[in-house]
Amino acid sequence: MRKKRKYSLFKNSKYAFEGVFAALKQERAFQIEVFLAILMTISLWLLPIKIHYKFILQASLFIPFIAEMFNTAIENAVDLACNEIHPLAKYAKDTASAGVFFSLVLTGLIWIFTLLVAFNLV
Repeated sequence: MRKKRKYSLFKNSKYAFEGVFAALKQERAFQIEVFLAILMTISLWLLPIKIHYKFILQASLFIPFIAEMFNTAIENAVDLACNEIHPLAKYAKDTASAGVFFSLVLTGLIWIFTLLVAFNLV
C-alpha cells in the first residue's frame, strides 16, 4: 500500500495550474474554448444589463472548461491504458466528448435565457 501524502493546498493548486497550462498548450479544443470565452467576457461586460446577469453569464463560461478538463483526462487515461482500438475505449472517449457537447449546449442556453430576461424579452 502506498504511503498517503500530507494534503497541501499550495501543491494541489500548483498541480491544477499545471493541468490548465498543459491543456492550453496541447488541446486545440480547449484553446478555442478559451479564446471564445475571452471574446464573450469582453462582450458581456459591454452589454447594458444589470451586474447580476453579467455574473451569471461569466460564471457559465466555466462549465465547458470543466467538461473539457474531464474529457482530456479521460482521453489521456484511455490512451495510456489501451494500445489497440477497443470498443470500451471508444465508448469512454465518445461519452466524455458528449459531456463537452452538452456543456456547450447548457452554456448557450444559459446565455440565451439570461439575455432574454435581462432585455425584458420574455
